[in-house]
Amino acid sequence: MTTDFDIVIAGGGLNGPALALALAGAGLRAAVIDPRPADARAADEFDGRAYALAVASQRLLRALGLWGGLEGESQPIREVKASQGQPGEGAAPFFLHFDSAEIEEGPVGYMLEDRFLYRALLTGMDGSVTHMPGVSVISQDIGAAHVTAGLSDDRQITAQLLIGADGRSSGVARRAGIGRQGWDYGQTALVAAIDHELPHEGIAHQYFMTTGPLAILPLPGNRSSVVWSETDANAGAIKSLPDEEFLRVLEPRFGGFMGKIALAGQRFSYPLSLSLAESYTAPRIALVGDAAHGVHPIAGQGLNLGLRDVAALAQVIVEAARRGEDIGAVDVLERYQQWRRFDATSLALGMDTVNRLFASENPVIAGLRGAGMGAVTAIPGLRRRFMRQAAGLSVDPMPRLLNGQAL
Repeated sequence: MTTDFDIVIAGGGLNGPALALALAGAGLRAAVIDPRPADARAADEFDGRAYALAVASQRLLRALGLWGGLEGESQPIREVKASQGQPGEGAAPFFLHFDSAEIEEGPVGYMLEDRFLYRALLTGMDGSVTHMPGVSVISQDIGAAHVTAGLSDDRQITAQLLIGADGRSSGVARRAGIGRQGWDYGQTALVAAIDHELPHEGIAHQYFMTTGPLAILPLPGNRSSVVWSETDANAGAIKSLPDEEFLRVLEPRFGGFMGKIALAGQRFSYPLSLSLAESYTAPRIALVGDAAHGVHPIAGQGLNLGLRDVAALAQVIVEAARRGEDIGAVDVLERYQQWRRFDATSLALGMDTVNRLFASENPVIAGLRGAGMGAVTAIPGLRRRFMRQAAGLSVDPMPRLLNGQAL
């Protein structure tokens, strides 16, 4: 039968539009069903939300033709310094130090504000992707050769494949009978942007504390993004404080190495949990991003994992279409699952282990933590290996989009 689209994507955040652009660039008909209204995140003022893009993610954006307009808005991450204990109390005996000068690819990554990335994706879809804002997918009927998606405005559209890019509570996954496994961390992430007196020099700082990690990530100018994980009880109390008192609690944790600090933009908070889909695929269904794996924000890998999914799934679909295969067939989608599931699950569980390891107050474990960090810093080969992993350059095989290549 003739379908309305080749691919319908439920979810208009970041991964969904990125996937649609990749597919449309290869000549496939893609539609993005976006529950948010057309003017969502349309405001151009700074609000503090930002992402740490790995080098591989930056290459994907370049391959999609978006990076040229984003590079001037980004902040290269030139160094990463990580240690355990409280910031502002002096250097820990052992710490991690990654310097981008040690790898040939350039910066370890780039900080980019949500408002710029979302706007670039939205603009990129104009004319090449059917974008349906203010509408949700509320039902899906799987046929032998197509899937019919029922929309909240009573329309029905057909496609060969339905993609769930609709977050941890994915309706696409639930209706497909895909279960989830995971657990709550008992932690909440407090997110804010900070103006500071002294320059950050493009250095990202990560402090591992028993109540949760604190990341200080450089933004353009004398400004940084703070992702501060605390126990739910502590975070609830801190979240309720007025801005001035919030700063007074943050200052001793932030430390004085950047001079005086002040809030810039809004404050946000997010409960933290691990949530893994039991399968990334079902008949004529595939999941990407948080719909497949919701992870702890240590190292800021959530969006990067999602963009790895986008790159792999787009390549599988495009190659299958060029061979004349049914892009929604079980054997085609299994190629995507085999490519992505082990990598994403390994990284998610690895971050879970790191979070639990640094949450322990056992002095023996604390000593082992310090010795391990010191060993990584002291061994150049091991240090470069960790840097390349953080930059997303160790995926094997590497999807073409993550190498900056067109499909």
